[in-house]
Amino acid sequence: MTRLRRQLIPLVVLVMAVAVGIALGAGPLSDLGTSPPKAAAQPPQPTVDTAAQDRATYADAFAGTVSQGLYAGRLHGHAVVVLTLPGADDDVVDALTEQVRQAGTQVIGSYGLRRTLVDPTRKALVDTLGTQLVAQLGADVVTADATTYDRIGQLLGRAVSTASRKTGMDPAKVSSLRASLHGAGLLALPEDEPGLAPLVLVVTGSEVDAPVMNGLVSGLAAVAKGVVVAGPTKDADITTLRSAPPTRPVATVDGTDTGSGQVAAVLALIHVLATPGGSFGASGSDAPAPLG
Repeated sequence: MTRLRRQLIPLVVLVMAVAVGIALGAGPLSDLGTSPPKAAAQPPQPTVDTAAQDRATYADAFAGTVSQGLYAGRLHGHAVVVLTLPGADDDVVDALTEQVRQAGTQVIGSYGLRRTLVDPTRKALVDTLGTQLVAQLGADVVTADATTYDRIGQLLGRAVSTASRKTGMDPAKVSSLRASLHGAGLLALPEDEPGLAPLVLVVTGSEVDAPVMNGLVSGLAAVAKGVVVAGPTKDADITTLRSAPPTRPVATVDGTDTGSGQVAAVLALIHVLATPGGSFGASGSDAPAPLG
């Protein structure tokens, strides 16, 4: 019996060792002593076009070099006012202002359109104010068939522009109209009291509902000698104006996020002195820039 016990003990120990080994191999300790897993392969990095920035810099430098020759001082005697939509880029507005100066004239006033004006949920306020202002100023300040945003666009036009000196509204009425639009939270005024300009440059910002944008620029075009709507490449508002043109023609230019687009916007101001409308810029259907 003792001899049998001595033979069984090593066998039991062997069986237990094998069992423990199997358990360890199936458990959380199974990786101990093994080689660490290989790191996952890194995805290939996108190829960077190192020449793209150089090309963009060259294009802007080229536009800046030839711009004055293209302008040829043709804006001389034709002042410009700027209307900025909420979200417009201040740096772009400054650059456009400088380009206007190089074309022989100046931006005599920069006005900011407030969010209340372009917010479709505030249409009742815009409609009521527009109706009241027409009653105060006289029915002849807007067209008889004007709708809410066309009406307020025409009133904005009366406050900042005129096609000619003969058609400009009385200065006292202009001042009163500006004060009313400002007091209602629709328009931010410049610090001084500028005169009226024949040309209006609208600089886009955050996207505006199509009926609002369409009515505003159409109303401006009823009063000003020429209206240009400018914004960055493939701007949503400009795309909308091109797909559903306003009832009165305005020129559109996209690409003002580049120097060449800014030059195209000023060339469009020259263009609308003689011919209203046109689609220009980075994705314009007429030409990159009007040269005629």
